Amino acid sequence: MSTTTVRQTRARVTEGGRVVIPADYRRQLGIEIGDELVMSLVDGELRLFTRQEAIRRAQEIARHHPSRGVSLVAELIAERRAEAACE
Repeated sequence: MSTTTVRQTRARVTEGGRVVIPADYRRQLGIEIGDELVMSLVDGELRLFTRQEAIRRAQEIARHHPSRGVSLVAELIAERRAEAACE
């Protein structure tokens, strides 16, 4: 059985909605300057994770939900285009 270590720290929101991720957290997650992170809002919590983690999660979901006659690639491209149109 794996255990999860919960670590908490405080951060202040600055002008423009900026929040600094502590260096120790960045090191542990392998986050470097210029890296893109994925953000989600779940049950009132803001969650940040690396693109690699987002890919791993998506692969895990897709692995358990095979769709017959549906192109997951086409659906993903359509979602990305819709997101880009909103930006």
